[in-house]
Amino acid sequence: MIFWNWLVEPLQYGFMVQAIWVSAFVGLVCAVLSCYITLKGWSLMGDAISHAVVPGVVVAYALNIPFSIGAFLFGFGATVAIGYIKSNTRLKEDAVIGIVFTGFFAFGLVLVTKIPSNIDLFNILFGNVLGISGQDIIQTLIAGIITLVVILLRRKDLLLFCFDPNHAKAIGLNTQMMYYTLLSVLALTIVAALQTAGIILVISMLVTPGSIGYLLNDRFDKMLVISVISSVFSCILGTYISYYLDVSTGGSIVVLLTLLFVIAMIFAPKYGILSQQLRKHTNQELDELVKR
Repeated sequence: MIFWNWLVEPLQYGFMVQAIWVSAFVGLVCAVLSCYITLKGWSLMGDAISHAVVPGVVVAYALNIPFSIGAFLFGFGATVAIGYIKSNTRLKEDAVIGIVFTGFFAFGLVLVTKIPSNIDLFNILFGNVLGISGQDIIQTLIAGIITLVVILLRRKDLLLFCFDPNHAKAIGLNTQMMYYTLLSVLALTIVAALQTAGIILVISMLVTPGSIGYLLNDRFDKMLVISVISSVFSCILGTYISYYLDVSTGGSIVVLLTLLFVIAMIFAPKYGILSQQLRKHTNQELDELVKR
């Protein structure tokens, strides 16, 4: 009875029902893409794009156009800049990413302070799903659905590109197109998650679910299922916790995701720390028996 009351009370408020299902949807989208990002090793790229959308959001509000348009254009523009600089200089990718995303982010901070608007920088950085407007929900749904459709249609090609790009190129796959396809859906996913987790926390939603699935299973399809379950569960429970404790919703979601990752890191049957130590100890005992 107590649990039932705990479960039902937030559902009496429309903004909470809205926040729960929007968060769950964003968690689903982020979890699906997270598996590809984890295999590709693009966590830093996701961080770069999430910071690069700041000036796009400010410009969009200043021009009175949907923020998702500005965010996507600047996010994708940052990826093009990273690719161009990397191809035409001797700098390594991590250095280029660091230069580009800090430059875009700083430009956004300058615009926030100079362009008169009602933009709350805290909401941009950390999200505010409890106060999300109907227009923002529509933009989130459109960006998320496009991402899911593109991944569904190109899932095999994207998987091969992430797992072994050289083999993908050898069999005739257009890896350049796959590169920009993955970057495009990454930018769209960040746009979709902007209101839920904000720019700072969205990178965790893009990396942690896939990492949890990667630790718990070797098969991509099962990794995908684990990633989705852990992400959606954290989004729903995190929203509930933020209601009862009166804390940041995005922060609650990411803390739960991080706790699930720590549990997986320690107790994963094959790749967990305990399992590895147990195997190491067993191997040492076998070596000693052999020596005897």
